[in-house]
Amino acid sequence: MIQYRALDLEEIERDLFRDFIRRQKVTDCWRKENTSWVIKSDPFIDDWSENDYQTLTDCLKNTVSAGGFVYAAFSDGRLKGFVSVEPEIFEDSQKYMDLSSIHVSEDQRGHGIGRSLFGAAKEWAKSRGAKKLYISAHSAVESQSFYQAMGCCEAQVYNQKHVEAEPYDCQLECRL
Repeated sequence: MIQYRALDLEEIERDLFRDFIRRQKVTDCWRKENTSWVIKSDPFIDDWSENDYQTLTDCLKNTVSAGGFVYAAFSDGRLKGFVSVEPEIFEDSQKYMDLSSIHVSEDQRGHGIGRSLFGAAKEWAKSRGAKKLYISAHSAVESQSFYQAMGCCEAQVYNQKHVEAEPYDCQLECRL
């Protein structure tokens, strides 16, 4: 049985992720060519290094400290998924809140954890006045299929900070 709860600042440490399997085998990715989206072969294994885990824990701590949302899924006390939403609303015409991360452990994908985490993120953002979630998401076909199933589409306004940081990510939005 999966238990869901918000994470506290003091528990966001490297050890929290000891049983979390980030690994994602990517074969195809979406790429924008001129004004059209096309699928391109781009096989690789996506996984986190120790530096990535340190960056992740720092970012999640910053989100909690700033008043944002960090919500997690646990199975037998082990982290199996998490989502984070930054607390600021940006782009006045769209009223976006940034969904800064959502990940499900490889051994638990396809069981509804991502859907539950995404739903909690939407509710949290909506309760704070946002109208849409903004998502700068991995361009892997599997990742994009998840966001499409969640009702996301290409963002009306791109956040240049995300585009510059991750030029191959897809910029999405999801109405709340």
